[in-house]
Amino acid sequence: MTSQANSNDMSAILQEQASRLFQQYVTKDSLSAVDDGAWPAALWQEMERAGLPLALVTEAAGGVGVPAADALRLLRLSGYHTLPLPLGETMLAASFWTEAGGDLPEGSLSLAPGEVALAKAASGYTITGTLRRVPWGARADHVLLVARDAAGQAHLVLLPKGIAVIEARRNVAYEPRDTLSFNAVTLPAAAVRPAPAAMQADGLLGFGALLRVQQMVGAMERVLDHALTYANERVQFGRPIAKFQAVQHMLAVAAGQYAAAAAAADAAIEAYASAEFDFAVAVAKARVGEAAGEVAAIGHQVHAAMGFTQEHPLHFATRRLWSWRDEFGAEAFWQERLGRLICAQGGEALWPLLTRNNS
Repeated sequence: MTSQANSNDMSAILQEQASRLFQQYVTKDSLSAVDDGAWPAALWQEMERAGLPLALVTEAAGGVGVPAADALRLLRLSGYHTLPLPLGETMLAASFWTEAGGDLPEGSLSLAPGEVALAKAASGYTITGTLRRVPWGARADHVLLVARDAAGQAHLVLLPKGIAVIEARRNVAYEPRDTLSFNAVTLPAAAVRPAPAAMQADGLLGFGALLRVQQMVGAMERVLDHALTYANERVQFGRPIAKFQAVQHMLAVAAGQYAAAAAAADAAIEAYASAEFDFAVAVAKARVGEAAGEVAAIGHQVHAAMGFTQEHPLHFATRRLWSWRDEFGAEAFWQERLGRLICAQGGEALWPLLTRNNS
């Protein structure tokens, strides 16, 4: 009981510290500076002092060790504030690497979509291949990636900064999504660890999708807040536009989309590190991605021309929604995955699969 109470206290402290830091440092001016290429070093340092990047790492490994559900909900909060830093990537990568037996890395980390080839070398290993759309790939102190050997076994690789050939790229939200290339790059044995069973099939794909799901739910909540505030403040024909039935209908549709997305995201959190994780993540990424498009569109419809200006902060959330829905698999990818998962188990297994966590 005492251990559970201490865990709850630490989770509450982290949530409070994160909310305070994000409100203080993530402003319209700071986000605009990041769009121009700045790195918010002061905010990152404050987050490290608060222990946020190490929330998922166990205390024995040098982290904070809060329950996974509480740590993952920090990502939703970061999405609400459109945090322009790889907090979620660092949280997950540090956890995976230390659980695999690696030493706790310092600084910021990233998760790389895709995989490269791994080969044994006299002094360790070599990796060869190209990774695209790596979040903060050029800026992160380390990138965690998956490499497969000739036998098809997946391995985790912790890549230090400066090893890859970099092609700088950005997404629609101006977040770095760099291309990293390797041509028989040599790494020491300590930089490679066997990947856990949960990563043998798809590497880091599902976990990256879980990260984007939580961020999108947070960003959708922010869009709704912007829309509700504007609808109640904007007066047209002598009354706030929130009084018009058409606007009320749009806001109700957006709220319904958000509620469905939040429920799917919650289910994915509950399935974390369980046998249902693949199915829950596929449902969540497909459903949340669909909702993200609807909520972003309605947010701009309510704001009309004002929502498309640089002066209004709405675009910081909507541009991220448009970008995140495509990262680590867009809706079509995960909808196909759902179909394959269901077909593989047979039609009779579908209803028990849908209801097993609700009984």
